Amino acid sequence: MITGASSGIGAAYARNLADSHDLVLVARRADRLSGLAEELGPRGAAVEVLAADLGTHDGIDTVTKRLDTGDVRLLISNAGDGGYAPFTDVDPADVDRLLTLNAVAPIRLVRAGLPGMLTAGEGAIITVASLLAFSAGSTEARAPRRALYVAAKAATLGFTRTLANELADSPVQVQVLCPGVVATEWNSGAGHRIPWAMSPEDVASASLTGLRLGETICAPGLEDPATALEALQAAEAAWLSGGNQPTLAARYVSS
Repeated sequence: MITGASSGIGAAYARNLADSHDLVLVARRADRLSGLAEELGPRGAAVEVLAADLGTHDGIDTVTKRLDTGDVRLLISNAGDGGYAPFTDVDPADVDRLLTLNAVAPIRLVRAGLPGMLTAGEGAIITVASLLAFSAGSTEARAPRRALYVAAKAATLGFTRTLANELADSPVQVQVLCPGVVATEWNSGAGHRIPWAMSPEDVASASLTGLRLGETICAPGLEDPATALEALQAAEAAWLSGGNQPTLAARYVSS
């Protein structure tokens, strides 16, 4: 199952997998899904189309009911939206929609699909986050105003990394994909206008290759992920162990 499959990274995953997998393609735009299904069908895959808006709880329920059948062995939770804006400019009604789409939906779908994989003794889960999940402390001027987006993608990153540890002794592989700028129509096609944007085909290919390599975090443009992950985990450990103390740090104690 691939969500957000009607274009961009999701469609690239579908094209990559169509020679070896039957597919359930999920997106809001049924016409685009049908066109992709017609393209991929001659390659031998059985392609099922499921129109659903994962920014709504009704849409999530539609997809989780499909996952409850227990036959999905690879879940790629790719659907998302940027909603870039200064936080005070975000419509309050969009806060719930964007968090539902970018953070709640991936978790709900994994919860629905995981039992079938564990019962079958095989399976893999890919959630799509973003390099911006690591950007909360960045003051890079070129980065978009992104508080809500970073909150959601950081949640997806933290959820998937923690789940990977929880499932380490199981037959289910888990990966979170963290691409940078991608040349897609996502975010009003901004990626097409940026010269350093990666192609969606390369992003999807890197993710699937990384899954075979056993990578829990896939950053398609990062040359030395092992060193970067080691540094990240060391910094996290310093915060966790250093801050978990029974007494106040000296700066909080009155002289």
